Amino acid sequence: MKAETGIEGLDELIGGGLPQGRVYLLNGSPGSGKTTFGMQYLIHGASFGDAGLYVTLMQNSENIIADISTYSLNLPALLKMKKIFFTDLGPEMEYGYMDELKEVITPKSEMNPYPVEGEPPSASIVFKEISAHVAANDIKRVVVDPLSSIRFSNQDECLEKMEMTRFVRNLQALGCTTLLIDDHPAPLSVSSEHFAADGVILFHNPASDDEDRSLQIIKMRGVPHPISRQAFRFGEKGIEVLGRR
Repeated sequence: MKAETGIEGLDELIGGGLPQGRVYLLNGSPGSGKTTFGMQYLIHGASFGDAGLYVTLMQNSENIIADISTYSLNLPALLKMKKIFFTDLGPEMEYGYMDELKEVITPKSEMNPYPVEGEPPSASIVFKEISAHVAANDIKRVVVDPLSSIRFSNQDECLEKMEMTRFVRNLQALGCTTLLIDDHPAPLSVSSEHFAADGVILFHNPASDDEDRSLQIIKMRGVPHPISRQAFRFGEKGIEVLGRR
């Protein structure tokens, strides 16, 4: 079974959509189209009965909704119908006493006897939040944005790699078709998530005004696919894949 992305011009490149129940990594620099892609994917599924969950770990969910509502994608109606849900696990907005304390006693210090507010959630906390929504709202599609907020919650590099692999495997066992959005500063570098994920799509920002934005399917387990860059644009209904550059 395939989960259609709803991205015009993309599904035919991957045999009709993403194999269901798996985890896929969207990797690229800021502004390259990853959030729009993730929301289009959720909206398309919700329009055909698959409830979706957007987990935001950095951006304000209200801003995401406002930005995506500029497209002709019927997002406000799907929110009212409770077909799309948002959960905001980002840092608290207001500064307070704990921020002042943090300037004196850092989180890395073994002498710190106090919990520090505003620290990024761990992978296990994020997974438990997703699992609760899946059980309560029969969620079929999930987007987590950005993955770096979870990765940087662990200060030990070896533990970080192990925890990220565990996170991906637990998501796979959950049965949802999940997109993990990553804004890794070096998108071509290989991380543990690249190996653990069932598919990886890279987003490329143009180097000049004369070039098109493009995406590149570098991994899609069990699915024949092109590996060349595919140009895309932002149209009335979001991302539209135009074809090989």
